[in-house]
Amino acid sequence: MSADTEQRKLAAIVFTDMVGYSALSQRNDKLALELLEEHRELLREIFPRFNGTEIKTIGDGFLVEFNSALEAAQCAMAIQRTLAKRNADAQAERQIQVRIGIHIGDVVHRAGDVYGDGVNIASRIEQLASAGGICVSMDVERQIRNALEARFEKLAPTELKNISVPMDLFRIVLPWEERAQTAGTARQEQTRVGRRSLPISALIWIGAITLTVGAVWWLGHRGAKIASAPSPVTMVSQKSIAVLPFENLSRDPDNAYFAEGVRDELLSRLSKVGGLKVISIRSTQQVSGLLNDVPETARKFGVANVLQGSVQRSADQVRVNVQLIKAENVAHLWADTFDRKLTDIFAVESEIAKAIAGTLQAKLTGSEQNAIAARPTENSEAYQLYLKGRFFWNKRTAEDLRKAADCFNQAIVADPKFTLAYVGLADAYVIMPFYAAGAPEDCYPKAKAAAKEALQLDDTLPEAHTSLAYILHVYDLDFDGSEREFQRAIELNPNYATAHHWYGIELSASLGRFDQAIRELKRALELDPLSLPINGALGRIYYLARRYDEAIEQLRKTLEMDPGFYYAHWNLGSALVAKGAIGAAIEEYQKARALSDDPLVLGLLARAYASSGNTMEAERILDQLNELSKKRYVPAYSFALVYLGLGNKEETLRWIEKSNQDHADLVYFKVEPLLDPLRGDPRFEALVQKVFGDKK
Repeated sequence: MSADTEQRKLAAIVFTDMVGYSALSQRNDKLALELLEEHRELLREIFPRFNGTEIKTIGDGFLVEFNSALEAAQCAMAIQRTLAKRNADAQAERQIQVRIGIHIGDVVHRAGDVYGDGVNIASRIEQLASAGGICVSMDVERQIRNALEARFEKLAPTELKNISVPMDLFRIVLPWEERAQTAGTARQEQTRVGRRSLPISALIWIGAITLTVGAVWWLGHRGAKIASAPSPVTMVSQKSIAVLPFENLSRDPDNAYFAEGVRDELLSRLSKVGGLKVISIRSTQQVSGLLNDVPETARKFGVANVLQGSVQRSADQVRVNVQLIKAENVAHLWADTFDRKLTDIFAVESEIAKAIAGTLQAKLTGSEQNAIAARPTENSEAYQLYLKGRFFWNKRTAEDLRKAADCFNQAIVADPKFTLAYVGLADAYVIMPFYAAGAPEDCYPKAKAAAKEALQLDDTLPEAHTSLAYILHVYDLDFDGSEREFQRAIELNPNYATAHHWYGIELSASLGRFDQAIRELKRALELDPLSLPINGALGRIYYLARRYDEAIEQLRKTLEMDPGFYYAHWNLGSALVAKGAIGAAIEEYQKARALSDDPLVLGLLARAYASSGNTMEAERILDQLNELSKKRYVPAYSFALVYLGLGNKEETLRWIEKSNQDHADLVYFKVEPLLDPLRGDPRFEALVQKVFGDKK
């Protein structure tokens, strides 16, 4: 946006203020600055989790914009919860207190700043909040009162400075405040009853004993940090749910794809309900030992409820059993059995989603009701082919990806207007170059065409915007366009884990915005904590950010989940190379090679051999790559890695430039540590400048 351009929109505006900062800075400037920086770091970590955009800092406060009042309020509560936990163990002078004001209204974006009544009113409201409190306007309260797990108290009428229109204001009564008030009331009641029923002599003895015990405790703990003081309990939203894998009860084990697909489609519908926190658990192996321990499953994944289910299919008849369980006491909140024809499966998924939302008191907007009631196709054959395609796509092997693409193509033939089938086809071709060594010029144009076809049929599909965004990133190198598409996808469905996952990859690989990328990947993991690709991608981003110890830890954690995930093995190998552990790296590359025929792994392995002094083995792999290239596509980058290890810079640069011609692997060239020996070379730097310009 140019300096002269204005954009007007409806937005939720949050103002924060660090209470007592000015007074502290006069007493102890060094401590004030230290706490200010800690406060900024804490808050900046929280804003993106709720899709907040930091507009600017104002002294010791922030001005932040959100797409919805609900996200703004949830962010404000998360901030106060985080600070309350931090302050529980902090000395009085080192505590950080923040007050927050929220309003939703018309704002104007101009030259990187935000103006308008929405901003002015939010700034005035913030001044009325107490330390550690949140104050909101009537417009905000009206939008979130049925969606937020908190009580609202109306404030006494107050005139806002320079605001001519009177308005009602509310404070959010935070859950830990409610508990403290309840406990205080109970103590007062106990004292009142005790005083009424006990004789004075007994009260005197109780007082003496209390003083004695108190004195002993004080002498024993004098000068010690009160680490045992109870801190506020991390609140688990009652509107949170973990969806377990559905059991396949069909006689035919090949129907496993159908049970998995029904569960995934239900999960997709639930994720479109803004008031719900939905966690995906994809594999029973990943929660082995927990499936019969509902409280522990819920605790591990930070949810209050668990959904279990099974699917039984025979010919065109389907039975779906589901039960929603409250983890705290293992109480069945809701359960039902649906016996329907295959053609009615969408209605079943919609009914289940609505019942869960209603049971958990998640109020549905009109658009959310439409989203969870949608029927993507009327053709049951097309739907089954789509489910098979997703089943194979999730396996992430070369053979399975080819099967997935074939299933999606057949689904499109069966129903040419089936948007999700186009999205599935785009997704298959998007990842094929990484997992199946597909030629970029063969895969990405097909992916782009499929994504655009899906968007022509339905521009509100977050999945289609995500697929297009990734293609614009890795193939077209249109980073601005890609970022817009990712942001649109997340706006349409903030709970779509793949959008956060792939957006994080772009932010790290092409733009070098590692902190933001890591936040996106962590958000993706909140939504899909046991996803192997997301866990592996977080490890890779740590590696690209040169946080090698964290990369190694994350990638080993991923491999504990599934030792057969080759992507994690080769990325772990690269992180070990960066740490100088060449022998251990070669072992990881060899494991990856045994699990996949991806030629990239051969290039990485040859480079590692050359670095260890074993040039003979590196040259043998080079011959192997040359022979392989006569039969199938081999990325130019694989050859570049071998020549880089052998110290042949001329050949390395020739193959790097060939990668540019092939539109392959370029997105990592700016940040890939393995390419550090080329940095400073005019030919390499010219290529980086051509691809990335001054993108930041």
